[in-house]
Amino acid sequence: MSQENEYFDMDLLRFTTAGSVDDGKSTLIGRLMFDTKTIFEDQLEAIEKSSRRRGDDNINLALLTDGLRAEREQGITIDVAYRYFATPKRKFIIADTPGHIQYTRNMVTGASTANLAILLVDARKGIIEQTCRHAFIATLLRIQHIVLCINKMDLVDYSEEVYERIVEDFKEFASRLDIADISFIPVSALCGDNVVEKSAKMPWYHGPALLYHLEHVYIGPDANHVDARLPVQWVIRPHSHEHHDFRGYAGRIAGGVFKPGDEVVVLPSGFTSKVKGIHTMDGDLDEAFYPMSVALTLEDEIDISRGDMIAKPHNLPHTGQDIDLMLCWFSEKQSLRQKGRYILRHTTREMKCLVREIYYKIDVNTLHKIDEGEVAIGLNDIGRVSLRTSRPLFYDTYRRNRVTGSVVLIDEFTNETVAAGMIR
Repeated sequence: MSQENEYFDMDLLRFTTAGSVDDGKSTLIGRLMFDTKTIFEDQLEAIEKSSRRRGDDNINLALLTDGLRAEREQGITIDVAYRYFATPKRKFIIADTPGHIQYTRNMVTGASTANLAILLVDARKGIIEQTCRHAFIATLLRIQHIVLCINKMDLVDYSEEVYERIVEDFKEFASRLDIADISFIPVSALCGDNVVEKSAKMPWYHGPALLYHLEHVYIGPDANHVDARLPVQWVIRPHSHEHHDFRGYAGRIAGGVFKPGDEVVVLPSGFTSKVKGIHTMDGDLDEAFYPMSVALTLEDEIDISRGDMIAKPHNLPHTGQDIDLMLCWFSEKQSLRQKGRYILRHTTREMKCLVREIYYKIDVNTLHKIDEGEVAIGLNDIGRVSLRTSRPLFYDTYRRNRVTGSVVLIDEFTNETVAAGMIR
């Protein structure tokens, strides 16, 4: 089995953090890494020096994730910072995303592959518009598990009353959203309360510390192991004498399970065959599933190229050229244009598309639809649109499969990625 597949076999949790300015996202991540002893000595020395230069009395753990100089100088997070750490129970990939409304696109990028979202709330401020906005985006991106961390409990004297009021306020808002699993944890990232170890300062809280929750949250059902999908990325044709008859179709499995002997269909041709073998750099497999990268060989000679999709004949993706989707607009230079033409990238396919209609955009703070008059979708806006593609697309809804249900739009003249979309 390849190194990548071994990595995915280990229990891996991808999570994102979000919150308003100064809610303590970067400090929380720094505390997780510091207390789990996953900071290298040179990193620790660097943030100690930076902390002294800033006049901080203690080590400023937020500096560990604020990698850009502009972030360190302003004390805010601008870009998406990815960090990695591990415990004996699980590996973690963290996307620390900005809290400012002007960086909504960065949050969408960082959260698009996450299994879990940590939403931070300042215990002194309670639920604010930013909290609601981040919760909405998390559900839009089909993040199944949300942890509401009520931070800075040390500044409200570890009050149970404050915690309970914030929990009730969020539950009232979340009742309008489709969230499968919500947890609430009172913490102090600065002091370390309930982050890695349970705090004695909040005896009224009977739940786990944050790290324990992250280590044990069950994310198994989140992946789609039902709908078999392999977007073909590369056709392998070795020219050596030893492998002259080998023809493999390589790619990363986007859903479902493939086994030797399975009957498959190739789209768009519709030709059928059976899986002859499943191959990796380190040997053959008896089965392959999301998110493994493999090469399939088939029993029949079929004309297959990059952009084709291998699926099961009795479980096919949707096929169509009229696509209804929610878009988050990324471009500062231009707005989404009615009848605008773009390049659409979906799994390993690329094609031209036309914006047929802009239905509405969403006020992400109130969840209200804005559809009066001519709707303009600009930087960081989220809206519902209809596209017509130049060729049929083979897709699932984003709700069912985040890989085959997502697209990006690219400006055909500048090659700028202008939007990310979730197919409805």
